[in-house]
Amino acid sequence: MGLHRGVALRAAVLAAVLGFAAAGFISNDALLQHEHDGTGRSLLQVKKGDDCPVSFEGANYTLVTSRCKGPLYQPSLCCGALKDFACPYSTYINDVSTNCAATMFSYINIYGKYPPGLFSNTCHEGDKGLQCPDDVPQIQPGQTASSGAAAAPTAATALTAGAAAFLLLVSW
Repeated sequence: MGLHRGVALRAAVLAAVLGFAAAGFISNDALLQHEHDGTGRSLLQVKKGDDCPVSFEGANYTLVTSRCKGPLYQPSLCCGALKDFACPYSTYINDVSTNCAATMFSYINIYGKYPPGLFSNTCHEGDKGLQCPDDVPQIQPGQTASSGAAAAPTAATALTAGAAAFLLLVSW
């Protein structure tokens, strides 16, 4: 019985480490947060849910605004730009218990002045949402995209760390 519990514990730790390694998509629910903020009222003034553990305040929005331009918003450019900007935050913007997605889209709208629903109506890749590359480093709490992306571990690094942790647990 003790052996099975030990294996289960090791498997749970490995699954947790790998789960945090990289979020593979930007969920459709997160994309819909852009549409809900169409009233012009800033979500920086009216917060829903728990505060987001990552900061969007100092992020580099030119990743989106320099490529996604109107009046004819090209889906390939806009959706690609959104993915480049948002994928490092996907763990947080997919968490519906926080206001991360709403806050992120609020800032994107402040800087880009996009029409309501642009991203949620334009950007579709599958049932789960927009697919993020596996090697995108995830922003960690206290970091911003402009300062933290280079310091955040890549999925390969996290996978290696997870495997090392598993081997340490197995050797107990």
